[in-house]
Amino acid sequence: MISQVINLSNKKTFKLLKEKYNFPIEIFNGLFGIEVRDFSIDFIIKKSTNPKNIFIHGNDLIITGSFKEILHSISQKSFNELLNSEIESAINHYNLNESIKYNIGKSLFDFNFAYVMGILNVTPDSFSDGGEFLDREKAISHTLEMIEAGADIIDIGGESTRPGSEQVSETEELERVMPVIKGILNAKPDAILSIDTTKAKVAKEALGHGALIVNDISGGTFEPEIFKVVAESNAVMILMHIKGRPKSMQESPEYPEIVSEVYDYLHQQSIAAKKLGIRKIIVDPGIGFGKNIEHNLTLLERLDDFKSLGVPVMIGLSRKSFIGKILNLPGEERDDATNSLNSMALCKGARIIRTHNVEKAVQTSRLFNQMIRN
Repeated sequence: MISQVINLSNKKTFKLLKEKYNFPIEIFNGLFGIEVRDFSIDFIIKKSTNPKNIFIHGNDLIITGSFKEILHSISQKSFNELLNSEIESAINHYNLNESIKYNIGKSLFDFNFAYVMGILNVTPDSFSDGGEFLDREKAISHTLEMIEAGADIIDIGGESTRPGSEQVSETEELERVMPVIKGILNAKPDAILSIDTTKAKVAKEALGHGALIVNDISGGTFEPEIFKVVAESNAVMILMHIKGRPKSMQESPEYPEIVSEVYDYLHQQSIAAKKLGIRKIIVDPGIGFGKNIEHNLTLLERLDDFKSLGVPVMIGLSRKSFIGKILNLPGEERDDATNSLNSMALCKGARIIRTHNVEKAVQTSRLFNQMIRN
């Protein structure tokens, strides 16, 4: 059973859910739905009065209205205690999402505000900067420049995950990232480093030498033992959604409904991580990872629906190919367009921007944070 807050004020979202549930209500500003998927009919308590804002489709149901109206509906004992709790939890997660705080290293991350993650690819074949920072000294120097420019986190990857990319061995990945991690922390011991890997052994080595975050593009599905590694280090874990593997993920990806599928995947992997003891989780819908242009834009448009997962949301839009396809721009000319979308993502609930161009992203986050403070 999975519950999700859905903003039905959005016309396209309203139309999509209206077609599914055939509800006879009209759209208005502030209209929400709490959708519960894969519930048991036994959770519904039969009564003589029939609530007019509860609709069922197979093993899914939705309750519509303002949050006040939805909470009133479940207080009328239409459902059993477990289902009521699930619905209340989704609303609380949504409303309190921006009050989440994580201690990471010596820093307090207050996710009422936005943060910037700088990308450091020590690979020969990443789509934007492949080969540029293979040299250890160049990689360390670039990292220090990103931190000086205002990056809060540096995400270090030793295996390209661009569409069509091939996997590399654990040994090769470790040979690429470990000297860089050690060099950065030797130069700047308080740097907050993230290891971008799907491999449990690589994560363990990186965490053992001072990295504080594991950013797994597979959300823990390629090597589930990575959860244990993160839990043992009391580290932060970023769970991303991907459909398929990088080599073939862009070969005609299809979804019955993109947002619910990505949401359910992230919910499932978050639960798996929590069961193994991981307490600090961040989710990423995985823009461009097994998605076409329409999928990416839909995820961005409905990004606020992911707040009911109850964890901070990261977004990775930097220089992605869908931006180039829409605007007919090469990778090196996509930074301004990237930041336009970053601004939208922050307003929709994202709190970490993953980027190649730290300077521009920091400008965006600082402006956003100043508005929050006002």
